[in-house]
Amino acid sequence: MGRIQGADWHALRARRGDWAQALSAARVGRGSGRGEGAGAGDRCGRVMSSEVAARRDAKKLVRSSSGLRMVPEHRAFGSPFGLEEPQWVPDKECPRCMQCDTKFDFLTRKHHCRRCGRCFCDKCCSQKVPLRRMCFVDPVRQCAECALVSHKEAEFYDKQLKVLLSGATFLVTFGNSEKSETMVCRLSNNQRYLLLDGDSHYEIEIAHISTVQVLTEGFPPGEKDIHSYASLLGSQPGSEGGNARATGMSLQYTTPGADGVTQLKLTAGEDANASRRQSTAWLAAMHKAVKLLYESRDQ
Repeated sequence: MGRIQGADWHALRARRGDWAQALSAARVGRGSGRGEGAGAGDRCGRVMSSEVAARRDAKKLVRSSSGLRMVPEHRAFGSPFGLEEPQWVPDKECPRCMQCDTKFDFLTRKHHCRRCGRCFCDKCCSQKVPLRRMCFVDPVRQCAECALVSHKEAEFYDKQLKVLLSGATFLVTFGNSEKSETMVCRLSNNQRYLLLDGDSHYEIEIAHISTVQVLTEGFPPGEKDIHSYASLLGSQPGSEGGNARATGMSLQYTTPGADGVTQLKLTAGEDANASRRQSTAWLAAMHKAVKLLYESRDQ
């Protein structure tokens, strides 16, 4: 049997179902967003990317004790915004409502909140609210506290997430380079990657972004610029600075197999047109996404 060539080997691994490893190999081949020149590895990566793209957005319907869920077919491609279903508090460990302390009996039944897994009476856990972060198809029963959080998150999914998926145009600078390139930046359909498209194509995995800095401009024009920091993995986000609009974003991320971190800067254009407004809306939506990820790190 002849020796398997690089591209064939990546395709073989993908067909055997190891999509995560195949994608990683493809990304290394094309530079993982570091801006290396296109070569044989780059071409192989592009072919592999198109093959994996057909699989990484695939969904399947599963049934759990909480209800029907539409989840990624391959767990490795789950959304970073997603939350795992909680373990329910065992019935024998909750003789009373964990909110109002009402004792459960034949008439007062117990119910589990689908978001936190705690046990409540019907009065304290009566709301059925969409829980998009756990991929539930229908609204599910939640306690009052969790329902409030889920309602707030619904705004992100209904508004900001759509803006991020649509994308916007920016001037993009890698590292300390003084050269910028006009590129369209958007969130991938499975919400795992930032996709940059221009003369080149780059993908940055959200999970590998360590720090995000949203650059803002105060009003009226000429006021001192205000900086808003948000870290996905580290420090507490700082204040947003009140009456300000986003003008750009700087982020740091790591690349598998490479040392250190890479810095990327997105800057909205200066023209006061529809493109500028779209870029500003995208940056504001990205700031919401960063805060959502930070606040749910321990959930």
